[in-house]
Amino acid sequence: MARRTRRARRMVAEINVVPYIDVMLVLLVIFMVTAPMLQQGVEIEPPQASASPLEDTDEPPLVISVNRDGEYFVNQADNPDAPVGLETVTELVAAARQVDPETPILVKGDRASNYENVMRAMVAAQQGGAPKVGLVTDSAPSDAGAGNEGEQ
Repeated sequence: MARRTRRARRMVAEINVVPYIDVMLVLLVIFMVTAPMLQQGVEIEPPQASASPLEDTDEPPLVISVNRDGEYFVNQADNPDAPVGLETVTELVAAARQVDPETPILVKGDRASNYENVMRAMVAAQQGGAPKVGLVTDSAPSDAGAGNEGEQ
């Protein structure tokens, strides 16, 4: 009888990580391209003022922006880039306060905007149930280390 010798095979315990690196690089490129597009908002130049910054909170504030043409924008609206009326501003403030009564309400007015339009936004926010309305400003040039939001 012939005896067969069996050669023992060694197990190879290697993982090919090249496909995983390719996938990670593709995801990195996707995030790098889409991240700048995620920032929403209206182009506003707030006035400069020396004000102490508000304390940081976990909940994002509801920001009412007033551009130089007197149009109103709300960052928590269905379309934050579309202008809304003062009635809609009041409704959105009321809805945000109903979900979380501690939601900070801020008005961000362009420095070239009419003061009356900024005041109308503040009144609409108060009619929506906001007891305090903050004003967003840029820090003054001599006050570079201070924050950029002050509250009235």
